[in-house]
Amino acid sequence: EDPTLEFPLVVLLVSGGHTMLVEMQGHGDYRLLGRTIDDAAGEAFDKVARYLELGYPGGPAIDRAATEGDSGAVNFPRAMMDDGLNFSFSGLKTSVVNFVRKHPEVSSVDIAASFQQAVSDVLVHKAMKAARDVGATGVVLGGGVAANTQLRSDLQAACAADGIGAFLPGREMCTDNAAMIAAAGWHRLRALGPSRLDIGAFPSMPLVEAGIADG
Repeated sequence: EDPTLEFPLVVLLVSGGHTMLVEMQGHGDYRLLGRTIDDAAGEAFDKVARYLELGYPGGPAIDRAATEGDSGAVNFPRAMMDDGLNFSFSGLKTSVVNFVRKHPEVSSVDIAASFQQAVSDVLVHKAMKAARDVGATGVVLGGGVAANTQLRSDLQAACAADGIGAFLPGREMCTDNAAMIAAAGWHRLRALGPSRLDIGAFPSMPLVEAGIADG
């Protein structure tokens, strides 16, 4: 959506199936910097929303509930904040469940807001660290969780503080897989030309197997 992208960039990809940081030197030129070692952030949103009985999908449900809550009500853990560029969200999910069991008096909206803030803090902290490490001109946010209000606000503020760009897709584009695939295919076609007609199909090919460097 933004024609002003200048490389190198750091991509923060956050969805129900993926949470990763990728250095982008150009279209099709990627290097994996970090990833989740357990749950993806979007998966954690779904599980916490289900436990709080807020509905599904969990991302929008948590986002809506958080608007009525206090993000500082509960100090949930921020796992692996200063331990490289990998992520971990399973412990946070467990912490929320344990807290609810011990403190049923705390409102679900306060828990939702506090959980959401913990996730955003980790994602933004590591994205900014990655951007500084590689000298990125900006951070690109992608994936379904990119629609999250708190994450968008926090990332924009952090990038502004560091004097780099924050590139956020419109909310309607965050879950449009067809648009993402088409855009990636178009750039790949421009860079590499058409594939042979007998090319195989790989529905879940990892980035590193698509000719992209790992770490």
